[in-house]
Amino acid sequence: MKLTKLLTTAALALGLATGAMAQDKLKVGFVYVGPVGDGGWTYEHDKGRLAVEAEFGDKVETVFVESVPEGPDAERVMTQMALDGAKLIFTTSFGFMDPTINVAAKFPDVKFEHATGYKRVDNVSTYSARFYEGRAIQGHIAGKMTETNIIGYIGSYPIPEVIRGINSAFIHARKVNPDVQFKIVWAYTWFDPAKEADAAKVLIEQGADVILQHTDSTAPLAAAAEAGNIIGFGQASDMGEYADGPRVSSIIDNWAPYYIARTRAVLDGTWTSTDTWDGIGPGMVGIGEITDKVPADVKAEALAMKDAIAKGEYHPFTGPLNKQDGSVWLADGEVADDGTLLGMDFYVEGLEGTIPN
Repeated sequence: MKLTKLLTTAALALGLATGAMAQDKLKVGFVYVGPVGDGGWTYEHDKGRLAVEAEFGDKVETVFVESVPEGPDAERVMTQMALDGAKLIFTTSFGFMDPTINVAAKFPDVKFEHATGYKRVDNVSTYSARFYEGRAIQGHIAGKMTETNIIGYIGSYPIPEVIRGINSAFIHARKVNPDVQFKIVWAYTWFDPAKEADAAKVLIEQGADVILQHTDSTAPLAAAAEAGNIIGFGQASDMGEYADGPRVSSIIDNWAPYYIARTRAVLDGTWTSTDTWDGIGPGMVGIGEITDKVPADVKAEALAMKDAIAKGEYHPFTGPLNKQDGSVWLADGEVADDGTLLGMDFYVEGLEGTIPN
């Protein structure tokens, strides 16, 4: 009887210890708009999640849900994550903004991090990258390399983040090639390979020999490879499988350091609601290898621009710059303020067409 009681007590103690260890482990959730295998945006966020696991080991448990539509379904997914014990949740698409705020109100003890949005409360932080810095470098390369003087641009949604990228690429393409024209096709999706491929094909039919994209799959590069004599750029990820094909460089989103830092802040109790908007300098935006298809002098110029941006010596939105209607936006030497950039809802002078509502 005593032995049985002793074993029962030991088993209970072991169970309590195991339970305590489980409770001490921080559960970190990630909500993705696309599949982890998209080769672009979501793929890079998931690399950040894996970096958190590698950094903290058994101190954390990470979970994720992929291909979550923006809207009510996102709210359901976030709610379930919180109910399942996640104490830190990263929501990784602009359209998750209102669902994040709504769910955060129901779970004040859960910390939320929303990518590319602008709404914050005590338990919601926001973070994004200055993708427009990479677009400036892409625009320079595109302007130098186009032979038709038509550059195609696949936009996802007409939000400031995407409009900034279009303007930045156009400004820097025009600086080196005054004859450049941009053709813009709106896909109204972040990830839909069929739509993205169709958009690329339309732009190529319109004479574009360079394709830029602000969508998440490799489909535009595949379409460019099929067409031949077209160049393109990796978006959000290196998309290096096309380095021998149309891809001449890329913008790489490096979320790992941020995800590690914010997870550590929750673990050590220093987490507060903040807004982070970093670029090439801090390393949140990377420029993928510029291949040998790019002439040596153009590559050198692009890398020099990258270094100048990283050091804070050059800002992609530096005047003189006018708005599309010809009105003065930035005087000579004047630099755009972050508030204007964050709310950007206009094209710069020289871009054709109108921004959809």
